[in-house]
Amino acid sequence: MNKYPLWKYLLILTVVVAGLIYALPNLYGEYPAIQISPTRTTQVDAAVLARVERALKRAGLNYTGTILDEQGAKVRFADTETQIRALDLVKKELGDGYTVALNLLPATPAFLQELGGKPMYLGLDLRGGVHFLMQVDMRTVLKKAGESYADDLRRLMRENKVRYLVVKRLEGGAVEVRFRNAEQRDAAREIIKEELRELELSDVERPREFVLVARISEAALREKRRFALEQNMTSLRNRVNELGVAEPIIQQQGEERIVVQLPGVQDTARAKEILGRTATLEIMLVDEEHDVLGAVSGRVPPGSRLYKMRDGRPILLKNRVIYSGDNIVDAAPGFDSQTSQPIVSITLDARGAAINQRVTGKNVGKRMAVVYIEIKSDIKLDENGRPVLNEAGEPVRISRRIEEVITAPVIRTQLGKRFQIEGLESVQEANELALLLRAGALAAPVEIIEERTVGPSLGQDNINQGLRSIIIGLSAVLIFMVVYYKAFGVIADIALFLNMILLVGILSIFQATLTLPGIAGILLTVGMAVDANVLINERIREELRNGNTPQASIYAGYQKAFGTIADANITTLIAAVMLFNFGTGPIKGFAITLSIGILTTMFTAVLGARAIANLAFGGRRLEKIPI
Repeated sequence: MNKYPLWKYLLILTVVVAGLIYALPNLYGEYPAIQISPTRTTQVDAAVLARVERALKRAGLNYTGTILDEQGAKVRFADTETQIRALDLVKKELGDGYTVALNLLPATPAFLQELGGKPMYLGLDLRGGVHFLMQVDMRTVLKKAGESYADDLRRLMRENKVRYLVVKRLEGGAVEVRFRNAEQRDAAREIIKEELRELELSDVERPREFVLVARISEAALREKRRFALEQNMTSLRNRVNELGVAEPIIQQQGEERIVVQLPGVQDTARAKEILGRTATLEIMLVDEEHDVLGAVSGRVPPGSRLYKMRDGRPILLKNRVIYSGDNIVDAAPGFDSQTSQPIVSITLDARGAAINQRVTGKNVGKRMAVVYIEIKSDIKLDENGRPVLNEAGEPVRISRRIEEVITAPVIRTQLGKRFQIEGLESVQEANELALLLRAGALAAPVEIIEERTVGPSLGQDNINQGLRSIIIGLSAVLIFMVVYYKAFGVIADIALFLNMILLVGILSIFQATLTLPGIAGILLTVGMAVDANVLINERIREELRNGNTPQASIYAGYQKAFGTIADANITTLIAAVMLFNFGTGPIKGFAITLSIGILTTMFTAVLGARAIANLAFGGRRLEKIPI
């Protein structure tokens, strides 16, 4: 009656052994390390690693090992103080041609690594690092949309030979088009309805003017905001990858904010600089038909705009963007073979290449300018130099748009998919410009409105406290079960211990990120696992009180308690799934550990505990059982 077939015992044993193997790497901890990654123009090989080792030995910084793989080189240290000193030393030794970042490497033995065993990733609150809350400037999204629609309307009017007086961009992404008569306005309305269906049109009555106002529909506006947020998250994720951060967390918060968490990062200044910068390029033709001095004195010709070169010299450009950073698919820093000056090699997409080929082919001998655009956010200061605060007591921030012409060379020949940007001031500037362009321009500027740094020592304190809470809670439960249920309490304790092994093993297999809320989920799992065993043991007691034999009572206890256990765990699992779907970072961490814990509880409490009970009591006649 109380026996499993052999295959069921083997299945349980296989699952438990696999869980143990993949849970073991978490016992070995991590080594502080630095990682050295190549850029597009460099490579990390044995010679570079040897150079780093010599520099560390000269400085008296001891390291415990090195690793050279496809991603670059990693150097392990015994403590974080040596790690941070080594970071500064290696940066100075290698210069700007390499990315040097802090990292933590698992101390897992080689035999476990060969089996694919890896420890769980630790979240920001456990490992330490930096947390940013970023606000996306949606006003810029509307402005860009208005500029784009204004260009589209001009194109449509030209292609369909509809005469108009002026196309003017309004606030909120709206565009105003003026016509000479009602017939032209009506013709334009029909064309716009057919070609740009996301625009809502309305007539404006003015004396001797026929005006059509096009506004973005609410649905199209929501879509543009959603796209801007997603593109910014993608660009930020690419930039974080360039920083070499393992397991970053980049999540949407609300409709206009993004949370970025970088576990293990201690160089917060560089992270903040790279993440917050919005840099792109615009390619324009130089206006060589008009006088620059006249433009400087205030007589800027229509269709042109006055800019400044990096050295402060004025330059007049035609106010039409040929193509922009949106058309760039790759950017790599390098050196000009003739002048040995730093450059950035640009690769365009198909549309950008076609435009570049057509425009440069028609303008050989003329000059083409590369305009560098960056938007920076600063705290607004009063006349005394103190921050200006808003109603909520927070500093008011203002955005600055920096525009400068990097270079304006003469077009010597027709260009195509690839070209080079010259006129850069340093190798570091070439590297950073290539990084920003390669990662993708942000769809809208982002402003860091909240910044928190968690030190490694605080993270270790959180780990210690979390482990202490699990050990104390687990020990109290184990003692209670043995005292109250005797032998069947021991079985419940073994099942509970196996449950913890399986839970940690599965989290490690899927490389889940463990946070403080995740530890709370593990504690709740302990409580639910005990609850399942209590239900089973109380059911066995009830069957014994009803006069059933010990073997029949054990069988009925597990069979009849299964339905109640399943109902309780399934309803909790549904709640955990909802938390994961609709929650943010910490809530998701809690939901993941709780969900996995529910599944392992069902397995160990129903299958595992019964298998142990069958082995202990199932093969013999019993007068009574210790419960």
